[in-house]
Amino acid sequence: MNAIERPKFIPRHRLFFSSSSLQKTKITQIITLGAAYVLFPKTNHKYTWHKVTTTVNNIIVGKLWVDQHGDTEIVGLNSSSGIKCILKYIPYSYFSREAQRRVKGVVIDRNNKVKWVIRGTSDNQIEIAKVRSISGLPDSPEYETGIYGKGVCFRQTAKTLAAQLNEMEEGVAPTDSRHRPDQRLMEVDKWDESNHEKLRLEEKQREKRKQREEEAEAAATRENYGLLFLMRKLFQTK
Repeated sequence: MNAIERPKFIPRHRLFFSSSSLQKTKITQIITLGAAYVLFPKTNHKYTWHKVTTTVNNIIVGKLWVDQHGDTEIVGLNSSSGIKCILKYIPYSYFSREAQRRVKGVVIDRNNKVKWVIRGTSDNQIEIAKVRSISGLPDSPEYETGIYGKGVCFRQTAKTLAAQLNEMEEGVAPTDSRHRPDQRLMEVDKWDESNHEKLRLEEKQREKRKQREEEAEAAATRENYGLLFLMRKLFQTK
């Protein structure tokens, strides 16, 4: 049994766990036993959950990559008792078109009603949206939600400092990368538009490069410059 405590960070958390591993030909699976706890000191809210299985792929040959899969429940304790979040880490499949490390889930209140819907990827971002209405069968409900990520969006790869560095300022140079339209679209979560804009810019750069190469080839075939002034002087002196 191991114990890890980091009292300097908020929220404070203490993990009690033990782990076992399963070694196969091409993969290694890490199964964490025990529970993890997190405490938010300002609100005194406390939660506990069990970690899902972690799989390391291509141990022997190929590019190493990590996947997480399984179901977990984040359960509220003390003043948060009765509140829980059910998360499903969807395993990657070669036959699926879904993104890797996809996560989906719901947040349930004390009355056992779904209040929030969660989606995202475990290595990039998690978005949450409030449930407006529920339809369909109890086994396969359909949720009508508000806008995902509006004011409630967590990104592991974009900390506060990194986000502030990308903010526009007065007087920045015209060549500053913050003027890039694809980057500005990415900043507001328009990922598809950002990718299209990036491809457009790259194609424009290729066309410009090709044009410069053609101009350079045309210039190479021209007659070389001569010393016309000296040649004229020499002709006049004869």
